[in-house]
Amino acid sequence: MRDEFLDPHILDQDVVEESDESGLRPKHLEEFIGQRELKEKLGIVLEAARRRGEAADHLLFAGPPGLGKTTLSSIIAAEMGVRLHITSGPALERAGDLAAILTKLEPSDVLFIDEIHRLSRVVEEILYPAMEDFKLDIVVGKGPAASSIRLALPKFTLVGATTRTGMITGPLRDRFGLVARLDYYDDDELHAIVRRAAGILDVSIDEEGSHQIARRSRGTPRIANRLLRRVRDFAEVRGDGKITGTIADEGLAVFGVDHRGLDKVDRAILSSLCQQFNGGPVGLSTLAIGIGEQPETVEDVYEPFLIQQGFIARTPRGRVAMPSAWTHLGFEAPNQVPGMFS
Repeated sequence: MRDEFLDPHILDQDVVEESDESGLRPKHLEEFIGQRELKEKLGIVLEAARRRGEAADHLLFAGPPGLGKTTLSSIIAAEMGVRLHITSGPALERAGDLAAILTKLEPSDVLFIDEIHRLSRVVEEILYPAMEDFKLDIVVGKGPAASSIRLALPKFTLVGATTRTGMITGPLRDRFGLVARLDYYDDDELHAIVRRAAGILDVSIDEEGSHQIARRSRGTPRIANRLLRRVRDFAEVRGDGKITGTIADEGLAVFGVDHRGLDKVDRAILSSLCQQFNGGPVGLSTLAIGIGEQPETVEDVYEPFLIQQGFIARTPRGRVAMPSAWTHLGFEAPNQVPGMFS
């Protein structure tokens, strides 16, 4: 095990804040842009816990990558005035890995487990009594001489993050006091995020420049911040350092992001569907091999946006290209979408 997964002092809130690139992540709930309903619910939960002088209830955040699940965990710790401890589901391979972290928690601390749906069954079983009764059951010895020891844990807040809610078992999901899904951001919210990030990065940007970046950010703040940094680089090298609408358009084109926010892999998926497979239907594995990506990457990273934008559809027989995909690539769309009514 790497030390940072065992020693919470290595990944406390101060270190997390310093490691955030350029400090773009908001530190408090009032600074967090978007997710209005979730912010309201979270504000009530945290304020109630503060008034009672207790740890906040366990929280589960679900949604696509880059929408702010990790950021919210650090905000929760900051709002409660406690330390944040970070690990991930794949890192907790054995029960002892989780026990090492739980036994070092202080009262009301926040433990954030990313990709919590990838916890092993053994580790998950240890987590149940820790979440519900704040007890840790440890087995000492092997065979007939083995015995179980129950240790008391301080009351803490577990914050779980997942991109696949369906893979979380019912018993684990039911132990969270609040289960919330983060939605994609609209253009106005992303515009505000880009403007805020530009201020932190000390980048000169006009309204049209920030709108150009926001419109192509696929509803995701992480992508918006990444595109802002790349356009900033382009503006400094090819311009006078100021991001205008024209500079943003040219810079995004250089980095392969088109006017709909599609990148090279997105266009490869559409091109493969339309040209290699005549619009489909085609299976996920075949499509992934055709573009040289892993099926899980295509399904989790690229397909959600393409489906949301109406470029492709999932059918019982496989993926098919919608008319907008053909049009976007400059091809003539067929009269009927293949496989849609089969």
